[in-house]
Amino acid sequence: MALSNLFKTPKRRAEEARLAAEAQAQSEAEKALKRAEAKAKKEAKKAEKLAEENSPKAQATKNGDPWVQVLNVELDPENPGAGAFELDWNDIFVARLIKSGYQGKTDQDIVDNWFQDVCRHVVMETYQQEQADPDKRTQPVQRRDIGGGKAEFS
Repeated sequence: MALSNLFKTPKRRAEEARLAAEAQAQSEAEKALKRAEAKAKKEAKKAEKLAEENSPKAQATKNGDPWVQVLNVELDPENPGAGAFELDWNDIFVARLIKSGYQGKTDQDIVDNWFQDVCRHVVMETYQQEQADPDKRTQPVQRRDIGGGKAEFS
């Protein structure tokens, strides 16, 4: 027995032993918690990897098919005509765009050029359909001279 323990009361020695046991138990609990967290993190990564491997993008890539998807659409509530689209794609999609003549410094630029082209085609198709419908067709402005340097427009 250490000399310092000779001068401690049995009650004091019991208290120190209890505190040491509590500290040891807490240390072991913290180690167990860290092991459980590490295991959970590893399992989550494994599940995420499995989900990625089974995703439509992964399947398309595995099959050698181009793939693109709209992930998110953001619209300004005050101006619904202004907004943004978030897209995701695989490398095969970009390669097909390049083969079709799309250019850009980055994959993002190439896909952006393609998406702008798609939007332009949608607008043009809508316009052409409206012009084909006599009820929706915009009529040219008619100017009629009514004399005195005045004109009537209809």
